Amino acid sequence: MVKICCIGAGYVGGPTMAVIALKCPDVEVVVVDISEARIAGWNSDRLPIYEPGLDDVVKRCRGRNLFFSTDVERYVGEADVVFVSVNTPTKTRGLGAGKAADLTYWESAARMIADVSRSDKIVVEKSTVPVKTAEAIEKILAHNGRGVRYQILSNPEFLAEGTAVRDLFAPDRVLIGGRETPEGQAAVKVLKDVYARWVPEDRIITTNLWSAELSKLAANAFLAQRISSVNAISALCEATGADVTEVACSIGKDSRIGPRFLSASVGFGGSCFQKDILNLVYICECYGLPEVADYWRQVIGINDYQKSRFVNRVVSSMFNTVAGKKVAVLGFAFKKDTGDTRETPAIDVCRGLLGDKAVVSIYDPQVTEEQVRRDLAMNKFDWDHPRHLQPVGEPADQPVAVTSDAYEAAHDAHAVCILTEWEEFRNLDYRRMYDLMQKPAFVFDGRNIVDPEKLRDIGFIVYAIGKPLDQWLKDMPAVAS
Repeated sequence: MVKICCIGAGYVGGPTMAVIALKCPDVEVVVVDISEARIAGWNSDRLPIYEPGLDDVVKRCRGRNLFFSTDVERYVGEADVVFVSVNTPTKTRGLGAGKAADLTYWESAARMIADVSRSDKIVVEKSTVPVKTAEAIEKILAHNGRGVRYQILSNPEFLAEGTAVRDLFAPDRVLIGGRETPEGQAAVKVLKDVYARWVPEDRIITTNLWSAELSKLAANAFLAQRISSVNAISALCEATGADVTEVACSIGKDSRIGPRFLSASVGFGGSCFQKDILNLVYICECYGLPEVADYWRQVIGINDYQKSRFVNRVVSSMFNTVAGKKVAVLGFAFKKDTGDTRETPAIDVCRGLLGDKAVVSIYDPQVTEEQVRRDLAMNKFDWDHPRHLQPVGEPADQPVAVTSDAYEAAHDAHAVCILTEWEEFRNLDYRRMYDLMQKPAFVFDGRNIVDPEKLRDIGFIVYAIGKPLDQWLKDMPAVAS
């Protein structure tokens, strides 16, 4: 029986290990973390992350062959296979600050593995790491191993938050990279046999270590590129009277392109896209490829432009100022069906509105007031460092309210900004909302989830990303970025 331990009980480690435990009932799976609060959450009736279907999977396995513990050294020492799923945040200072990955937590994990191991181990990179990280980890383990032998594998995750459990049950592919040696290939087979319990063999891809490490960064860069591409087209659609939804539908029918990741929006967010692209930019620079670095940097540039363009549209539409005006923000998570706010566009939009002295009222069904205030007070790239978990007060001079429902947020508001595509926002009583608001009442749909014409019939002035502008918006001059 293989014993598995995963270091890191976050968005990747927790769900992945829960599904492995469910599909491999004879395998002992232990998830360890130094955070007592996080482990207590995994052992409670209210899990520390929201993910559809996850509760059921955890409850079916927990206490049988799935365990959560803060006794990191014990379970790492006992394991045959150690997954490492720790943070790899963007560096905030020093060489490569603002681009390079900070591997401090990975290095600490490797040194701890070497300290506590008394038997040979397979160490699996589950975090997203820069290409060639395995080489550094091998050196740390080899120089501190005291005769213990290690094989390093790269097994990047390709989960989408909101559908993570479904993605784990039926993945497009499972990627395993290892050394092209007999020992390395034997280790690959051990991990492949675990996934083969439920994943068809033709979906389990094996590569060398460097291809697996780079594939994760490249996949996220390609997906983000598609979003930035359609968002760039959305600006042209508004200028010409074209409809970005119709354009995207037409493009998506092309079998060479396909329809996914072609929904125009206020911008992409989440823990991976920006961080991984910046990491890719830094790697390209380090290898003397400035033109390639500039290409990928522009994907981030378009995303930043889309967020600032949205804020500028709000301000310009409301007589070039939102000072003292209440703006309701519906949705703070970076996408629906998750409570994750890492790099959410809502942060930049709210900061832009607050910078023009707006009064912001926020509602999200899965994001707490504490999290909202922490995010708005945080410096860029701090979200993936432990200090972001410290309680914070309300940012100085930032009038922000967090409400319990959408109607409370909209009461006496001059405008509503929809920033997350929660299903409940599609089905709100917008007539009731209109009656609660100041007039003229504006709706700025950053996710294209409402019918602009129906809202205009109620009386709203509506802006939707990449959609033809109504006359009011055409008549208002745009503000410079």
